[in-house]
Amino acid sequence: MDRHSSFQALVVREVEPGTFTRQVEERRIEELPPGELLIRVHYSSLNYKDALSASGHRGVTRHYPHTPGIDAAGVVEESQSPAFQAGDEVIVIGYDLGMDTPGGFGQFIRVPADWAVHRPADLSLRESMIYGTAGFTAAMCVERLMDYGIEPGQGEILVTGATGGVGSVAVALLALEGYTVVAATGKPDQASYLQALGAAAIIHRQEVDDASGRPLLKGRWAGVVDTVGGNILATAIRATRPQGCVTCCGNAASPELHLTVYPFILRGVALLGIDAGNCPIQVRRHIWQKLATRWKLPQLEHMVTECSLQALSGHIDRILAGQQVGRVLVNLGQ
Repeated sequence: MDRHSSFQALVVREVEPGTFTRQVEERRIEELPPGELLIRVHYSSLNYKDALSASGHRGVTRHYPHTPGIDAAGVVEESQSPAFQAGDEVIVIGYDLGMDTPGGFGQFIRVPADWAVHRPADLSLRESMIYGTAGFTAAMCVERLMDYGIEPGQGEILVTGATGGVGSVAVALLALEGYTVVAATGKPDQASYLQALGAAAIIHRQEVDDASGRPLLKGRWAGVVDTVGGNILATAIRATRPQGCVTCCGNAASPELHLTVYPFILRGVALLGIDAGNCPIQVRRHIWQKLATRWKLPQLEHMVTECSLQALSGHIDRILAGQQVGRVLVNLGQ
């Protein structure tokens, strides 16, 4: 491909110290960083980390101007790796994509071959980005709970931030596996949405945000998928039953965690961290294959809003304001 060819990308610029703008601009292939794969991006998706990058959060992106997008699915245009050929359909999530490497909110990316996986046969590029990093993370959480030995008959599973991207997919996957899912949300008007995903009960997030300071609460949860962190995670841990398991994958509420050791040494509660961004390639292939087969959700279209690159900025504002429901799919071809 002509290195001078242009493409569209959402570009975030720091116009003065601490002030950031974002708009769709024309970029050139030659401006992309070195990498073994040049990929034409068909679809991306919006994650909370993307919104942070798009608003100038230095903990995510250090250098601007920048194109966010930690997810991308598309077709290899050029390959310098024997593992991939031009025309291969691939998925790239995590690593440095969309952080300081130009990401999936551009119509082309150039990345190391080690970052890509081939699209599973039973999953389209579009479907892969309805899942995206959020769905992939949810699948990792559910698999870790199952591998730990938490079974459907052992009791209720709490999902926090249940209307968000990770939460929505987690609710649906757990319900698919036969678990009794309690969905915690600050959006009680979305009860019908969560019920359609398979939630057995919906509670307000205030019910899982205890401020009593007690080191232990009445044990209710056999397992937890926490997507928000902070005191909600601390409350969930303190209310987990003996030998229960809590997965932790987000910090939208807070990165801080204030606890005693009592849930761990008196109840044997396990806290498992989930890192989808840097998990080994064999785990990536396994999870994507599972999402393409056993865990291919019938509710995918129910949980997605599709937008163009030009309309993406408004969705970024909504996710930062805590207003996003489900997944936002970005169609780079529109």
